[in-house]
Amino acid sequence: MTADPIAETVAALMPRAKAELTELVAFESVADPEVAPRSECEGAANWVADALRAEGFQDVALLDTPDGTQSVYGFLPGPPNAPTVLLYAHYDVQPKLDESAWVTPPFQLTERNGRWYGRGAADCKGGFIMHLLALRALKANDGVPVSVKVIVEGSEEQGTGGLERYAEAHPGLLASDAIVIGDAGNFRAGLPTVTATLRGMTMIRVRIDTLEGNLHSGQFGGAAPDALAALIRVLDSLRAEDGSTVVDGLASDPVWEGLQYSEGDFRQDAKVLDGVDLIGHGTVADRIWARPSVTVVGIDCSPVSGATPSVPASARAQISLRVPPGQDAAEATRLLFAHIEKHVPWNARVTLEQVGQGQAFHADVNSPAYSAMAEAMRVAYPGEEMQTAGMGGSIPLCSTLATLYPSAEILLIGLSEPEARIHAVNESVSPEELERLSVAEALFLVNYARSKGA
Repeated sequence: MTADPIAETVAALMPRAKAELTELVAFESVADPEVAPRSECEGAANWVADALRAEGFQDVALLDTPDGTQSVYGFLPGPPNAPTVLLYAHYDVQPKLDESAWVTPPFQLTERNGRWYGRGAADCKGGFIMHLLALRALKANDGVPVSVKVIVEGSEEQGTGGLERYAEAHPGLLASDAIVIGDAGNFRAGLPTVTATLRGMTMIRVRIDTLEGNLHSGQFGGAAPDALAALIRVLDSLRAEDGSTVVDGLASDPVWEGLQYSEGDFRQDAKVLDGVDLIGHGTVADRIWARPSVTVVGIDCSPVSGATPSVPASARAQISLRVPPGQDAAEATRLLFAHIEKHVPWNARVTLEQVGQGQAFHADVNSPAYSAMAEAMRVAYPGEEMQTAGMGGSIPLCSTLATLYPSAEILLIGLSEPEARIHAVNESVSPEELERLSVAEALFLVNYARSKGA
C-alpha cells in the first residue's frame, strides 16, 4: 500500500472491519422463507441500519419492498453544493448448499490461508463493509466531500424485484449524480477492474404432468408417459450438441470486444475437472459476457434415496436464463416459454411460472466518474491500470437505476474476484482486496467531488 493517509487509515481499521463482517456473516439472511427464517434477514437489516446510524447517517429507514423483504436506506449530507453519490450493496445471501462440503461453518467467518471464509463474505456483505471503510477513512482525514446515499438490498439473490419496484414508486429516493454498485469484482485478485456490462436474467419454473399418480414401472412402464423423462427432453432441447444455449428465436452468437479470458485461466477459476470439455463455442468472454446461457438450477422429482420402481407422474425444474446486453429480458422470457411449450413431448401437460426477471446493463465507461475511479485505482493498486470487463451475472437494480436517472454515472466494483467462489461452497473474501478497494472507493469520492468543482 502507499503512504497515503487514507490508505493508512483503512489499514488501521481492518481489524474492526473483520469483527463487523463476522457479526454480519453470522445472519443466515437468505431471502427465501423455505430456506431460512425471516428473522435472519430482519436481523441483518437491523444490523446494517444500526451501522449507518452510528456513522451519522440521517433518515435511516427499513424500506418494506413489494416482494416482502426489506432494504435499508440512509443519507449522509455533504458540503454545500457537493454532488450526491449512491453506494449500493445487499445483505441477503445465497443458501449454504451442501453444509458438509464447507471446510468451516458457512455462517461463521473464519480466517484460513490468508482469506476470510463465510457465506456473503464477498457477495455482498463485504461490499457493505467496504463502503463503511471508505467513509470512515474520509471522515478521519479531511471529511466526506460528497453527499452520500446508501441503499442495502434484501432480496438481490432472489431476483424478485422488490427494490426495483420500490425505487420506481419513489423515484426521488435514490436520485444521485453517481452510483457505485459494490457487488461486482476484479477480473483477478490484484487487478483493479470495473464491470461495464451485466447480463440480465429470467428465472422460471416448469412443471410436467402426465399421470394422476405414480405407477408401478413393471405393470405400466413402456406405455405410461414418464413425466421426468418428458422434462429431461425439454431441458435437453435448450442446448446444442456443443452445449451452447438454444432458445428458438433468441440470438446466440454475439461477440465480446475487450478484455479476454483465456480458457486455461477459466478452467482453473471454475475448477473444471481434468478431461472435461468447456461448453459452447467462441471465446470464453463471448460465452460468459456476450451470449445467453441457460442453467437448470434445480429439479423436483423422486429422490434417489428411497426411490421406488415407479413411473413418475409429475416433475418440476427451475431454470435460469442469463440475457446479454442488447436483448430484452421480457422478450427472452416469452421466447423461452414458447420454446418449452413447443418441445414438450407426448402432449404432456406443461405449467410455466416466472419467478424472477431483470434487465441487462451497459455502462458508459467514458464518463468523468470512470476517470475519477481510474485515478483512484492507480493509487490503491500501485503499478496497475484499471481494466474494464463484463460480468455474466445479473444485478437487476442497475438497469432500473439507469432508467430512472439517465444522467447518473454508474460504476460497478466489488470483492467477487474468481477466488471468492461466490454462490458456491467455501465462499471467501480476500482482506487485501477489501483493503485496497476501500481505499479506491474513498479516493474516488475525493476525485469525483473535485471533478464536479466541489
